Amino acid sequence: MSEPLLRALSRMRGHLLDPDSLVKAVASGRQKGQQPRWKRVELRYVDLKAGRHLQVTAYDATQAHTSNHAVGQEARDAVDDLLDQPFGNWHVDTTTQSHQVRVTKKLEAVVHTTERSAEVEVDRGHDRDKTRLLAEDDPVFRALGLTDAQGRMKPSRQAKYRQVEEFLRLLDASVTDALDKGHLRRPTAAEPLRIVDLGCGNAYLTFAAQRYLTTVRDLPVVVTGVDVKEQSRQHNSAVAADLGIDAEFVVGSISGAQLDPAPEVVLALHACDTATDEALARAVEWEAQLVLAAPCCHHDIAAQLRKAPTPAPYAMLTRHGILRERFADTLTDALRASLMRLAGYRVDVVQFVESQHTPRNTLLRAVRTGSPVRGGGVRKEYDDLVATWSLRPRLAELLDRPRPASGATGGADA
Repeated sequence: MSEPLLRALSRMRGHLLDPDSLVKAVASGRQKGQQPRWKRVELRYVDLKAGRHLQVTAYDATQAHTSNHAVGQEARDAVDDLLDQPFGNWHVDTTTQSHQVRVTKKLEAVVHTTERSAEVEVDRGHDRDKTRLLAEDDPVFRALGLTDAQGRMKPSRQAKYRQVEEFLRLLDASVTDALDKGHLRRPTAAEPLRIVDLGCGNAYLTFAAQRYLTTVRDLPVVVTGVDVKEQSRQHNSAVAADLGIDAEFVVGSISGAQLDPAPEVVLALHACDTATDEALARAVEWEAQLVLAAPCCHHDIAAQLRKAPTPAPYAMLTRHGILRERFADTLTDALRASLMRLAGYRVDVVQFVESQHTPRNTLLRAVRTGSPVRGGGVRKEYDDLVATWSLRPRLAELLDRPRPASGATGGADA
C-alpha cells in the first residue's frame, strides 16, 4: 500500500543518519516529470583519521564524484539535500533491515521492508580496494590472468583492471535504471536475464559482468559470448569451467549469430570498425532492451571523408589527417546514436574510461523505449547531415535491409 512520500522519506532519513546501523543506501531513477541532479547516488559511513564520516558517491553521465561529510550537521545537510532530489527509488540497507522505497506516478511512496535473519557486520574501512565493485582478489581475475597466485593485480594488467571496473559501474547503473523504469524485466531463477557479448575476444568484460551481476547484485543471468575465433571459444569455455560459471561461447560472426530466445542485454565492447554497426543492428533486430557498445577503429566513415569533397565551410576539419580521423570518430558515433534513436532507443554517449587508460573510451548506451522517432527533427537532422557530407553509414544500410547471412567478422580488439 502507498503512503505519503514525505512520511516515508522522513523514516528513511532516520536510517541514513544512523552512523552505526546504516550499511549502504542507493538512490536512483527519477520521479514523474522531474530530473534529479545525479543519475545515481550511493551512501555509506567510513572511518577516517578525522573520525566517522558519511561518504556520498554521486554519478553523473560520465563519472563518479565522492565527498565525505562529518557525522552531525554536515551529514544532515548532505542527506537532506539528497532527499530533496526527485529520485524515483531508494534502497536503504541497515544491519537489521532492508528497505525499498518506490515513488509512484501520483508522487506517493510504496515501501517494502524486509527483516534480516541475522544482524550483519558493517565494514567502515576507507581502503580504496574495498570500494571496488569486484575485489582485486576475486577468482575471476586470477582465472583471466590479471592477478598472481596471491590475488594481487599484476602491474602490467592495472589498465585492464581499471577498464573492467569502470565498465561494471556503467553496467550497474544502466541495469538499475532500466529495471527501475520498467524497460528491463526483473529476472528470476526460472527466467534469468539473457546477456550476449558480441565479438567477445578473451571475454574479460563478459566474465566480470556475469560475476558482478550474480554474486554482488544477486541477479540471475545467463551469458553467451560470440566470436569468430575457435581459440577464443576454447579459452573462454575453459575459464568458465574453472570458475564454475554457466556460460556458453560460440564461434560465429556477429551478423550470423543465432540465439533463441533472443538476448535482452547486448554488449559490443571494442568490436572492430563496422562490427560495431553489425552488433547494433542485431540488437535492434532482437529488440534488446539494453545495449552497451564501446566502438573502436572508425575506418568506414573516415574513408568516406577522404574520398568525398568537404562541404563548405568545413575544410579546416578535414585538412589535417589527425583532425580528420578524430572528426570521423565523432561523426560515426553521432550517426549511430541518431539511428538508434530512430529505431526506438533512448541513447546516451558517455565516457567509458579515462583517456589515460585507453584511447577507446567512448560508450553508446541505448535503452529500448518501444517508441521509434518518426519524422520530426531527429530524422531531418540525420538526413541533412548525411546529405551534406555525402555519407552512407553502415548501420543505416543494415537497418534498412533484411539481415544478411554473413557480415562483419565480430572480432574484438579489447
